[in-house]
Amino acid sequence: MLKEERFDHILKELKSSNKVFFEGLAKDLQVSEDTIRRDIELLSKSGLLVKVRGGAINPSVNPLSFQDRTDLFSDAKKVIALKAQQLLKSVRTVFMDGGTTTLAVAASLPVQSELRVITNNMALIPMLSNHEHVEIIVLGGMYNRLTKTNLGVQTALEAQKYQADLYLMGTCAIDSDRGITAAIHEDGEIKKIYMKAAVKTAVLANYEKLGTVDFFNVAELSGIDTLITDLPSNDARLNPYRSFDLEIL
Repeated sequence: MLKEERFDHILKELKSSNKVFFEGLAKDLQVSEDTIRRDIELLSKSGLLVKVRGGAINPSVNPLSFQDRTDLFSDAKKVIALKAQQLLKSVRTVFMDGGTTTLAVAASLPVQSELRVITNNMALIPMLSNHEHVEIIVLGGMYNRLTKTNLGVQTALEAQKYQADLYLMGTCAIDSDRGITAAIHEDGEIKKIYMKAAVKTAVLANYEKLGTVDFFNVAELSGIDTLITDLPSNDARLNPYRSFDLEIL
């Protein structure tokens, strides 16, 4: 079966049910799950669907409207979110950008948390709305429906007005040799501004993002303070990052 035919089948299934799964699509199309994952990845980059744990959803479906929000986050993201709480206990102001891992951090915040969150991530707002002691400063800009973030010149200009104790960076790709890279140029520019204005930067990355590279350079690993992953801190897969002067959680 041609790749284009697989794409057509995936999109038709998505239109019908709003969600598709790797396993089911692999059986339907009689190909491997790895092939389906690659197809989903390409369709996601084109903005035709949104990747989620185990498959994909229709971009028109807002994950934050799901009654059981715990289904939105993989176990890996939940582990990262809980580790990140250690850093949030001692800060007052934090930059938070896009990505579902950042949303998982917000979902794990204790109700009585006292923070000021500066963000371009519009999906964070409903997550934080029940935290009456969390002040939310939302940066303006051009809304990107795929990432649910505000990006562009206006976002950059507004971001430069602020300082923060901590920046929790949602990461596209991280590699011990190539550093941190991003898939969207405008997103990468905002990450650079946040890093420059924050006292400390903590990178949130599940193990699947380790050793990967995207096209837009964001920072060298020497520029970050903490790497938070879903792996145990003594896991051998983290060895390439131990030579850098950074904390690994």
